[in-house]
Amino acid sequence: MFKTIANMFRIPDLKKKILFTGLFLVLYRLGSFVPIPGVNATALKAFFEGAREGGNTLFGLLDLFVGGNFERASVFALGIMPYITASIVLQLLGSIVPYFEKLRKEGAEGQKKLNQITRYATVGLAAFNAVTITMWLTNLSGNVVPRAGFLFHFTGIVTLVTGTMIVMWIGEQITEHGIGNGISLIIFAGIISRYPAGFIMMFQKISAEPVYAWKAALAIVVMVAVTAAVIFVTEAIRKIPVQYSKRIVGRRVYGGQSSYIPLRVNTAGVIPIIFAQSVLMFPATIAAFFGGDSGFWVGLQRMLSPGAVLYTILYVGLIIFFAYFYTAIVLNPTEMAENMVKYGGHIPGKKPGKRTAEYINKVLTRITLPGAIFFAFVALLPEIMSHRFDLPFYFGGTGLIIVVGVALDTVQQIESHLTMRHYDGFMKKGKLRGRSS
Repeated sequence: MFKTIANMFRIPDLKKKILFTGLFLVLYRLGSFVPIPGVNATALKAFFEGAREGGNTLFGLLDLFVGGNFERASVFALGIMPYITASIVLQLLGSIVPYFEKLRKEGAEGQKKLNQITRYATVGLAAFNAVTITMWLTNLSGNVVPRAGFLFHFTGIVTLVTGTMIVMWIGEQITEHGIGNGISLIIFAGIISRYPAGFIMMFQKISAEPVYAWKAALAIVVMVAVTAAVIFVTEAIRKIPVQYSKRIVGRRVYGGQSSYIPLRVNTAGVIPIIFAQSVLMFPATIAAFFGGDSGFWVGLQRMLSPGAVLYTILYVGLIIFFAYFYTAIVLNPTEMAENMVKYGGHIPGKKPGKRTAEYINKVLTRITLPGAIFFAFVALLPEIMSHRFDLPFYFGGTGLIIVVGVALDTVQQIESHLTMRHYDGFMKKGKLRGRSS
């Protein structure tokens, strides 16, 4: 392991990418502590502590995605969520609106146009969210905004929208010049930044209440077991055997070998949970920000807050729906079958073409469901952990799956760089193999 880490910094290109990623993540975290002008940070922190004690998990969930920026009312309080929401909307439109579907099929040029449209949509969504946040802050009790007025709203909206665009730019720079997916790494950094403080609070609670120690020990065992299960399911694949027939081109013989198509149990990764979370957070957030003490709005907020029966049903349903939806976008059985025919391949026992596509689609349908149900269970884990083990921080759910998924994806990218330069990766015993000149 340590030798592999050392090897990472022996490759100049990989070293540059890792340092670039680390630097930009540090810049993101530093910006997380710059507050919006005109907000009383102490009064806002007191409000969030009271909301948590009162069982309001909505604000804790909102804060989870942005790494504590929401609670601190920092310039990055909106985080990357407007960008993610815009991406969700455009991906949905890509399946029903011909124009967006055409752009999606145009390759690099079409993707470039889609990215530009996503950025414009992000600005619009960020502006709308910024308006709701500044209005909500001025309506809070406890003198959170001592001087509420036009100047506060204007500077707050401009600051929050600018902060979102900076976060989006940081994510794009990491993706282009660093290692891993920049947007995912930003969410990853925000989530893991909360864990150290959470564990410190846990140990403080053990010191104050020694009886709590057995709960903490059991909670840690459950954490390790669930993390291992998430890694196992994330990496699990169903292999579909493919046989390639021999082709003679000139004096060379091609094909005549066996291979397989690796279909992941969780093809969509963390996307279904993020999508489902975003869809459910939107109406609940509007109800929390604008509802005030109205009975209808308070009731709506409770029904769409984590732990409520309606929230749980909708959450599980949306995760399963988006798992199938995103898998259908990423993998097209018809195209896979056509490519097999093109290169002289076929699945043993299945006729090439339509029958092959139907078989692949059938397998995908079967393996996606258990994967989606498992991740839906893990997504509901924070409620179980909070109530059963009285944890002082969120564990499981979206946070855990994002952390595991992003970590595995980043490690795999590092692995590819190491193996290309003839170094062993993390899964091997850190040994330098012979280089070819």
